[in-house]
Amino acid sequence: MKIAIDARMMNKSGIGTYIKHMIKNVGYNIVLDNSNFPCKNYSIKEQLFFPYKKLRREKIDVLHIPHLNIPIFYREKLIVTIHDLTHLRYPQFLPSKFHYHYFKFMLGTATKKASKILTDSHNTKKDIMEFFNVEPTKIKVIYLGVGKEFVIKEKEQIFYLYEKYNIPQGKKIILYVGNLLPHKNLSGLLKAIHLIKEDYVLILAGKSFKNRYEQKQEKASIVYAGEVSQDELVDLYNLADLSVLPSLYEGFGLPVLESFACGTPVACSNTSSLPEVGGNHAFYFDPKNENDIADAINKAFEWKDSPLALREYALQFSWKKTGRETLDEINSLAN
Repeated sequence: MKIAIDARMMNKSGIGTYIKHMIKNVGYNIVLDNSNFPCKNYSIKEQLFFPYKKLRREKIDVLHIPHLNIPIFYREKLIVTIHDLTHLRYPQFLPSKFHYHYFKFMLGTATKKASKILTDSHNTKKDIMEFFNVEPTKIKVIYLGVGKEFVIKEKEQIFYLYEKYNIPQGKKIILYVGNLLPHKNLSGLLKAIHLIKEDYVLILAGKSFKNRYEQKQEKASIVYAGEVSQDELVDLYNLADLSVLPSLYEGFGLPVLESFACGTPVACSNTSSLPEVGGNHAFYFDPKNENDIADAINKAFEWKDSPLALREYALQFSWKKTGRETLDEINSLAN
């Protein structure tokens, strides 16, 4: 059996993590990346210049597209991963109506052309069925995993972060890992933190938030870490007393598991897939209610359970298992 994957989004956050772990754990014969398929995602060129002939010549049995931008002229067996329906659930966050119609068309085409649809959560499966009237048997939920690099560390291993990022000591540390996309609801978190009882510092890790939020939050204790390496991300999770994910919508929510694997509690939204991922271990809040966000954070600061219990829960989600279940679906399709 020969299988191929479109891996051009390998260096993106979120979906890039998924693609890298799929390549490692599934074992594709052909990996299409920017060196052998240098076409921009969501472009006309990616449709016109997709290597249709190459895959036909290589006699590929199954092509795996890990996102919604499937090759619409492809005629062979196709398996597609649809991570979420954020663009359809929150069209007001898109730049224009054109973007909405593009994503709706591509998602609808993907659900029709794919022989099998993979998705990260039962919540997204429900959304796909609602928006596109897809038979439930065509959709397989396969949970994502947590990387082996996310471990519990000794405090002396991570103490350097105080100096590197000029983090004030003696305060509770809240960590936000994410980007500036509107559905991530960082603005909701920033409104809520002023209601927190404890003396705290909020660390923002991901895209550079500084230019956008620095002037508005002069009185708040905020550290703008920006984009950090994977090693530093692990250290930041360990340094934090709590990580917060205030998203309005998530297809899965990797930061929840990453934080748990480092023994750090999580306060997160009670929406979309997040209760599936956090189980009984997270502190949940209504992301549209700043008082509710603050209350959940205050409760999480009082958490006294074992970090090892959080880690043990997180390790139930492994990329090896994700890869094995994905390969099982590919094998079933090929046969």
